[in-house]
Amino acid sequence: MKICFVSSSGGHLTHLYMLKPFWQDKDRFWVTFDKEDARSLLEGEKMYPCYYPSNRSIKALIINTFRAFKIIPKERPDLIITSGAAPAIPFFYVGKLFGAKTIYIEVFDRIDASTIAGKLCYPVTDKFIVQWEEMKKVYPKAINLGSIF
Repeated sequence: MKICFVSSSGGHLTHLYMLKPFWQDKDRFWVTFDKEDARSLLEGEKMYPCYYPSNRSIKALIINTFRAFKIIPKERPDLIITSGAAPAIPFFYVGKLFGAKTIYIEVFDRIDASTIAGKLCYPVTDKFIVQWEEMKKVYPKAINLGSIF
């Protein structure tokens, strides 16, 4: 199984990195911002840069969609996992076109309201994970696994 981890840098990337016991022995690659924190955290990992700033940016959405159409067919991930934010959207939709399964992990600091990326990825997410029971009112098909911290 090959896994694509896609997220913005900073807290979203850190959130995914905390899943290391799950992914450390799997074939994987990362898509995130080419910033110092990401390069440092992912040293030695296969990483593709995505365009930023991406929040509420049509330009970034278009550029990252083109990048997704370049990266996904090349890497052929079986599974795409994200904790947000904006870069996840085009990778989830393009990934579904190429048969990938998707897992979205809504961020810990959202207790009763959706994120924009979560709302947009929800329709094409195979497993939508929340960390608070209250979030199941926002995402009815979600699975509450509790905190991953």
